Amino acid sequence: MGRLKDAVIEKILLACALISILTMIGIVATLLFETINFFSEVSIASFLFDTKWTPLFKPAHYGILPLINGTLIITIGAAAVALPLGILTAIFLSEYASPKFRQVAKPVLEILAGVPTVVYGYFALTFITPLLRKAYPETNIFNAASASIVVGILILPMVASLSEDAIRAVPRSIREGAYALGATPFEVSTKVAVPAALSGILASFILALSRAIGETMAVTIAAGMMPRLTLNPLEGVQTMTAYIVQVSLGDTPRGTIGYQSIFAVAMVLFIMTLGMNIASQLIRQKYREAYV
Repeated sequence: MGRLKDAVIEKILLACALISILTMIGIVATLLFETINFFSEVSIASFLFDTKWTPLFKPAHYGILPLINGTLIITIGAAAVALPLGILTAIFLSEYASPKFRQVAKPVLEILAGVPTVVYGYFALTFITPLLRKAYPETNIFNAASASIVVGILILPMVASLSEDAIRAVPRSIREGAYALGATPFEVSTKVAVPAALSGILASFILALSRAIGETMAVTIAAGMMPRLTLNPLEGVQTMTAYIVQVSLGDTPRGTIGYQSIFAVAMVLFIMTLGMNIASQLIRQKYREAYV
């Protein structure tokens, strides 16, 4: 009876694993099929190097650089907000906070990750953007700066929580050895605990940035839908995800070049996030510390 039960459980777990794999294969196959159809009409060189993105207007241009530019501006801005705040929060929670404070503060921090992203978008539009316009009157209503700030707030719990778990996983004996050598609590935190947890911290950074690259509703509402090549965060931009939302509203007929452009953009986004996830795994393997 016990063996039969184990065999059934094994088959169920295998089925769950196969469902995940088959789902991924289906997604990739769909993206590839439509992307190939797109590139049968648009040259890859034009797609990668043209500086205009107007696939739904005449004359049509299919240069994805403005969308990549908007995505990277917001991702870099979000990283500037979330990474330093996240690691500092993780150090405080793991090294300085009392157990009671940590039990309350960490769940409250993680609630931020559960807030719908559309709420973040309207928060940026109605609160952050007016503040920016007071400080910098030339700020557009839809701008990359406010989108960067809210996306940074959105990914902050991921950085702080994963980094705090990595730091707390460092054995206490290593900290005690540092204290025995005369190190201060600050030195133990920054020169012992954080370097020992570096693989987990870097992995949390990359995973958070992957989340920022794939963010949709917050950046669609806050940053606008104006694809342009610019380095000015006070101007409106359009990200790859925002374009997918724009075309997926149902106004573009299926099978047209505009419809197929969704999948070409999604393929680029997929490759970017996949590359970052692979980089995360490689970093974890390279800097991983094993403790006995």
